[in-house]
Amino acid sequence: MANRARTVKAPETPAARRIKRKILVALALTAFLPMLVVAYLVYAYALPLLDAQSQERDLPWMLVMLSGTGLLMTAGSFMLWDLATSIVRYVEAPTTGARRPTPAPGTPAPAASPETAAVQQYVQQSDEVDSLMHSFSRMLLTIEQQASDVNEYARRLDTAHKELESTSAQLKEFSFKDEVTGLYNRRFFSIRLEEEVSRYRRFNHPVSVVLLDLDGFKAVNDDLGHAAGDETLRAMADILLKQSRGINVICRYGGDEFAVLLVETSKSGARLYADRIRYVLSTWNFAHGRRVTASFGIASLPEDVAPAADELIRAADEALYAAKRAGKNRVSVHEDIGAPPGGRSGG
Repeated sequence: MANRARTVKAPETPAARRIKRKILVALALTAFLPMLVVAYLVYAYALPLLDAQSQERDLPWMLVMLSGTGLLMTAGSFMLWDLATSIVRYVEAPTTGARRPTPAPGTPAPAASPETAAVQQYVQQSDEVDSLMHSFSRMLLTIEQQASDVNEYARRLDTAHKELESTSAQLKEFSFKDEVTGLYNRRFFSIRLEEEVSRYRRFNHPVSVVLLDLDGFKAVNDDLGHAAGDETLRAMADILLKQSRGINVICRYGGDEFAVLLVETSKSGARLYADRIRYVLSTWNFAHGRRVTASFGIASLPEDVAPAADELIRAADEALYAAKRAGKNRVSVHEDIGAPPGGRSGG
């Protein structure tokens, strides 16, 4: 007696589900044509039956057509369902674990029917499509990973660029700053002065320059040392910053000399500014205990010189020399110059 292998019920495979769906569509299409016939019979024969004169003539034909339609629907549905069941069994057979009987040695293998060959070809094509979709999915994942890596690289590159810009700005700022006082240096002052003189040429807005030189600073350096001198310079810078507007440009011009560019300020406004600085400085308590004063020279556009940066600086320097010569600790404007040009005495 031949042994029968137990058939293990396995979950329905995706291929089987696809075949069932196609068979159901075929069933629906098969039933659609008979339904059209039934609709036509109802319209052409059932409604006229309401008329008593046409009952004997139309009733036999309607019954014959309805019976034939019913038989066709029943036969077609049975045949399609049987085909669908056979195909599903064949597709599920390799995954259920059932063992088919092994043919005897020398017995030729049974030939596959056309339906079986078609199913095998369909399943093979489905497997190839599935494999292609899996490959495409892996390729998409690879592309997404590469895009993520590119975005991360771009983000790091942007961060490095911002850091480089910040470092460049800091280096540029340091190149324009004085190491002792933290004020702008002479180079930066010259650039800004050129800009303001050019703006005066275009818009005729007033601009003034104040040069100031500390009185007795050399004695502080000689008697108390350079540390005390540097502390005096930093205190002077602090006074200028606190007493100036944000748009003004304050710089250490050299040694114990400072320069202030007063934007949008006339000569009278510049004189008031210098008098205020001179008063605050005269009452300032330095750490070394000595009293320090300053002399101031002022030049303005358009009153004093032609609109040129070097002419404006020269006029302010001459006014500062006049203040030194007049006794120090005072403010002098360009028109106060009464002596011939000469060297300026040290602080």
